[in-house]
Amino acid sequence: MSVLLRPWGHLHYRQRGPDTGLPVVLLNSLGTDLRMWEGVADRLPDLRLIGMDKRGHGLSATPSGEWTLDDLANDALALMDHLGLPRALVAGCSIGGMIAQRMATLAPPRVAGLFLSNTAMKVGTDESWAARIAGVTEKGLRGLAPQIMERWFAPAFRVTPEAKAWETMLMRGDDAGYIGTCRVLAAADLRSTSPTITCPVLLVGGNADASTPEDLVRATAAAIPGARVHILKGSGHIPAIDNPGATARLLADFHRGLK
Repeated sequence: MSVLLRPWGHLHYRQRGPDTGLPVVLLNSLGTDLRMWEGVADRLPDLRLIGMDKRGHGLSATPSGEWTLDDLANDALALMDHLGLPRALVAGCSIGGMIAQRMATLAPPRVAGLFLSNTAMKVGTDESWAARIAGVTEKGLRGLAPQIMERWFAPAFRVTPEAKAWETMLMRGDDAGYIGTCRVLAAADLRSTSPTITCPVLLVGGNADASTPEDLVRATAAAIPGARVHILKGSGHIPAIDNPGATARLLADFHRGLK
């Protein structure tokens, strides 16, 4: 098990693949841990892949107090420093994609490219996040899990045995970590900074995504100069889980095009 000590607590991470080549930093969605990318990673044995559990998720600590999107971006950059990685392709889903965008504007030389899955420059509203926080406060993640699963996955995937395992992971999550990250999302707004991103960008969406719909993903791509977009048919909010084969192919092709 690999752990980086940060001022707020411990950050859990995992490396896979060879030590050579352009590394890929993998950032997860709200409510998931680094296992979110396992189906993709299994299909990319030739790439150096670094997964991490953000604050309040997986095996990482949950800090006291509040944190910001910049804090999460700096955690990922600190992990790159710890591993001696001057540059990386950063792949992020949902809030992971927002963290990735912020990394590219905080430290442009460190980010060779952005693989942004099911994300945007602004996600949700103050009201929607307040309602989510109230729901978790009242019912816990265990009580809210069925509703969240409906936002993560299309109906066809939700009835599979695999979906049951992801629901169990969510129900066992840290309520405080989830709520703290909801507060980050409520405050995060990248509409003034992400249009300045200069590295290559690929946005991936799912036409069955109830959280960041196809139109929002396309609008995000249109706002970032040179960004390309690919919509996966039948995928929901987390294609790395419900369509890992197609996600891996897109990531590998994008990686090959980077210098």
